[in-house]
Amino acid sequence: MMCPRPPTACGGCSSDLADASAAGMVRRQVHDIPTIAPVVTEHRLHRRRCGCGVTTTATAPAGVNAPAVYGPNLRALAVYLLVFQHVPVARTQALIADVTGARPSTGWISSVLSTVADVLVDVEKLIKSLIVLAHVIHVDETTSNINGARWWLHVASTDKLTAYLLHRSRGRAAVTEFDVLPSFGGTVVHDALSVYDAYPQARHALCCAHLVRELVAAAEADPDQAWPQQALRALHGLNTAAHQARDRQLLAIPPEIADPLLDSWRHALLVGLAEHRRTPGRRQTKTRNLLERLRDRDAQVLLFARDLTMPFTNNQAERDVRPTKTQLKISGCHRSETTATAWLRIRGYISTVAKHGNNIYNALRDAVTGNPWTPPTVVGLST
Repeated sequence: MMCPRPPTACGGCSSDLADASAAGMVRRQVHDIPTIAPVVTEHRLHRRRCGCGVTTTATAPAGVNAPAVYGPNLRALAVYLLVFQHVPVARTQALIADVTGARPSTGWISSVLSTVADVLVDVEKLIKSLIVLAHVIHVDETTSNINGARWWLHVASTDKLTAYLLHRSRGRAAVTEFDVLPSFGGTVVHDALSVYDAYPQARHALCCAHLVRELVAAAEADPDQAWPQQALRALHGLNTAAHQARDRQLLAIPPEIADPLLDSWRHALLVGLAEHRRTPGRRQTKTRNLLERLRDRDAQVLLFARDLTMPFTNNQAERDVRPTKTQLKISGCHRSETTATAWLRIRGYISTVAKHGNNIYNALRDAVTGNPWTPPTVVGLST
């Protein structure tokens, strides 16, 4: 919309400017939205009586299954607020009422969540199948709260895909039910939880961000020992060298750069192992356990430096877990496993949509109308 606003009088002498010549203009734009109000569409389902005596009523359009229903835009908005913006149910109801004028009940808002989740069952299966086919995946687990009880949330993801599983177990039963790792043959990045070692058909890479935190803790526990700082310098040096090699489009870190850093890394571990010797029994100190893990799982720890297609951290999985923690902080725990599972299925869909650069609200509206967006199948071959 364009609103011309010519001056009426001269700012100097106050003369009338009706016949004055144009001397350009200055633009000022106001970006706003129209006032929102519900639009009611009435579908009149006519009846006709046949000569045979049978009365037939016209079929209602999809989604119009009651005398009064809320349409796909309002349903998509409710799910968007609940799942993507972490707005509690009661506040979602208030926001919709204040902004749109529609006044749905909290029960209706909750029911939309389960309805949309049911539509996304096949999409979730497809996302998991594509994750299994990926070259590199990230997995992680964290605690969740269902009506006051502790559950475990598992995530498997790539830079284009996200899938979640809610389970009472942290271990093998949950990973088996998730059904990603049992069939996965690529590289899995994780935090060294022992359950992941039960899947040797995959290549494993340990998250170096976790290892950095453990090395910092070891340095703080024994400030007079130099080996933790030496190990940290070598690890960060290798990461920097890997980034520089990728920037130069090299296939590997040049040996003249990698070899001194690797020698420094190994020397730091040898010194640490000498200063933290094993004690009788199975129970060892945290530092000793860390050092043995770094020594025994060298290929997994330093995979990022030997294969430049591998990441340094498991940050992808941690980023994908973070929204579930935000939900707990803002909206509190889920009241049932059913509600939590529905929320997570939609969240995995939203995350995958966002990773592809698509509009989340539009994708939710597509799901509401029974035609959900699906990821392109070729992404399963990427990271």
